[in-house]
Amino acid sequence: MLNFIVGSMIVCEAAFWVCIILGLLLRYVLGKKTLGMALLSLTPVLDLYLLVVAGVDLYNGATATLAHALAAVYIGVSIAFGRSMIRWADERFRYYVLKQGEKPVKRYGMDYAIQDMKGVLRHAAAFVIGAGLLVFTDWAVGEASRTELLIQTVWKWMLILGIDFLIGVSHFIWPKKQKPV
Repeated sequence: MLNFIVGSMIVCEAAFWVCIILGLLLRYVLGKKTLGMALLSLTPVLDLYLLVVAGVDLYNGATATLAHALAAVYIGVSIAFGRSMIRWADERFRYYVLKQGEKPVKRYGMDYAIQDMKGVLRHAAAFVIGAGLLVFTDWAVGEASRTELLIQTVWKWMLILGIDFLIGVSHFIWPKKQKPV
């Protein structure tokens, strides 16, 4: 079943980018804004599918692997960062592909620090969602010997979030400067 989970992760990641690209093409090239947004909105559904596949595998007796843990991480990240990732892709697609709209802004100084800290807060939201799913799965399976890796993932992710926070704070202390042209 592990190969199925890893394969599902690869398919879901590819489908994520297909949904993004087709969604943008439908919205801007073909003028199908509603259909384009529907495709863009499918991305969390892909992650939910992945989470269900991993959960069923664990429920059926599998021992947790990194692939199982990443299913929960993916859905947390997708929910927390989904809108901002779509907005980011949307801006760049309009400017670089369609040659419309304004060039995406490069940020420096306090503006960069504030924007980066918003990313840290999104990361914290992703952590709360993903870690909650990992802890819930650990509890639902009820056999710590098979789900130990899930809780280890929570602790490692907490460390990564702490490092991300420190980097975010550092941008307020040492603001990013614009490079001379």
